Amino acid sequence: MWLKNITLLNFKNYCDADLQFSDTVNVFTGNNGSGKTNMLDAIHYLCLCKSYFNPIDGQQIKTGEDLFMIQGDFDRNEKNDKITCGVKRNQKKQFKRNKKEYEKLADHIGLFPVVMVSPYDVNLIMEGSEERRKFIDNVISQTDSHYLDQLITYNRILLNRNAFLKQIAVTRKYDPTLLEILDEQLVIAGNKIFAIRKAFMDEFIPLFNAYYLYLTENKETVALNYQSQLLDMPFDELLRKSVEKDRVLERTTTGIHKDELAFVISDMPLKKFGSQGQQKSFLIALKLAQYAYLAKNKGFKPLLLLDDIFDKLDDHRVQKLMQMVSHQDFGQIFITDTGKERVKSVFEKIEVDVTLFEVKEGQISYA
Repeated sequence: MWLKNITLLNFKNYCDADLQFSDTVNVFTGNNGSGKTNMLDAIHYLCLCKSYFNPIDGQQIKTGEDLFMIQGDFDRNEKNDKITCGVKRNQKKQFKRNKKEYEKLADHIGLFPVVMVSPYDVNLIMEGSEERRKFIDNVISQTDSHYLDQLITYNRILLNRNAFLKQIAVTRKYDPTLLEILDEQLVIAGNKIFAIRKAFMDEFIPLFNAYYLYLTENKETVALNYQSQLLDMPFDELLRKSVEKDRVLERTTTGIHKDELAFVISDMPLKKFGSQGQQKSFLIALKLAQYAYLAKNKGFKPLLLLDDIFDKLDDHRVQKLMQMVSHQDFGQIFITDTGKERVKSVFEKIEVDVTLFEVKEGQISYA
């Protein structure tokens, strides 16, 4: 699969843009703030119906304008799909495939898989467990069309159970039969999600280990650990044992909404003991494993978006990374960097042709 072209209108800092892409390596160079990352975000938007950085659609519209549009042609197995996205202020987002609007946006997720590597990813390390659960959920949802529905069901039941716990505290009336019904519903939904997440992690962790070893030449020991209360005890038993605690705290303290993904280096938390370079290598390996997982489970290669990828990596690791993604089992790649000459030098050394674009204050041209 590859993106043949893209057209932008009033997207972020772009008034308009119309570009044709190579099916291999495409590089956007320019100063910070010029709009390089915004171009990658437009590609991400076409693939997953949302910005990688900002969940509020209206804030993607160029200042002073009333709407934005993104359009692109994808080639999948020599079949063309035209994807169009339009957002008007204070109106519902429109997404169309070959001029036909989707009944629900979830139907688009997974058709055009994409992996983004960005400095923003440091939030996976620095922020709370919710960010890491989102990572797991986003990868799985691109391969399992029913997974998002199951998450929505679980979260709805969880909200109902928490509301009931608060009601008990206010009214002092406890109906164990109603709580049992909510528990039974939560267990059914939670067990399905847990089984999918566990199977995913069993396949994903070896991929991550292989990429990290390649990037660091086996010089560092890291681990990616999936932690879930359901690994130690059946969900229904967890709920029964925590019922008194849940009533005191007025919320559900056990379940798959507490799952965690632990990042470890030399048996210590990566967040506290990893250098910036080690953290970046960890995140890149995480995203390359995501790419490999999607490629295997979709049967074709996703797009790979590498934003400011050379920052905080030494020249040797940069060259190894570019050599790997350019020569091995990767498809179309989009890269941003501030240094055009640095990009040229890296790809000349590994003998790979690239298509270069230069970005200046929301204007883009072939370099």
